Amino acid sequence: MIGLPSTITACLFDLDGVLTSTAVLHRQAWKQTFDDFLKRRNATDFTPFTERDYASYVDGRPRLDGVRTFLASRGIVLPEGGPGDPPDAETVHAVGNRKNELVLRIIEEQGVRPYPGSVRYLEAAERAGLAIGVVTSSANAVSVLAAAGLDRFVRSRIDGVVITRDRLRGKPAPDSFLAGARELGTEPERAAVFEDALAGVEAGRAGGFGYVVGVNRADQADALRERGADVVVDDLSELLGVSA
Repeated sequence: MIGLPSTITACLFDLDGVLTSTAVLHRQAWKQTFDDFLKRRNATDFTPFTERDYASYVDGRPRLDGVRTFLASRGIVLPEGGPGDPPDAETVHAVGNRKNELVLRIIEEQGVRPYPGSVRYLEAAERAGLAIGVVTSSANAVSVLAAAGLDRFVRSRIDGVVITRDRLRGKPAPDSFLAGARELGTEPERAAVFEDALAGVEAGRAGGFGYVVGVNRADQADALRERGADVVVDDLSELLGVSA
């Protein structure tokens, strides 16, 4: 009774915003990064980075895709640069490096807290014998899972490092979720996807997964349904004791 169809044998969870509260920290880091960049570029005509920008262009995507997509929405195209670019350079990699520096500092200062309801759900899924994997665009997944005490549940991890290494397309493409299912030895139609990002829900639907759970952390329940969520909850604990 964990709110999933009986055909489901595996669960693939996004990390930030689904299992841990770090999505808030990522939004904070992205806002500071983009606001600083936009002010330096044109202080007299500065339009700040908004919650809508985060949801539309950044949330759930690999870091560099988020940089490209948001800046393109403002009519800005930067050279790619390289991974070693200093954070104050005007390249896609440099902006991404600046954001990563900021989020690591914020995580160190504020810590990582898992959602209590998500921990209870992971425990229930484990007791039910379901295979558990994490699929996240974050390159910091190993340290975040360990800091939150959630690594003990995870049998498969597809993160930003793996996405770059294996040249997977980022969400909303389904590649990372499909890779997670393969690592668990599960067909997509027998796996459930848990996502708070619109791009992540789109990825779950595009991949032909058996069930897509939208987690409404940002007051966008209708948009999650429109993008393909089979069910939308405010917290994973709402699924406990429920049969789909």
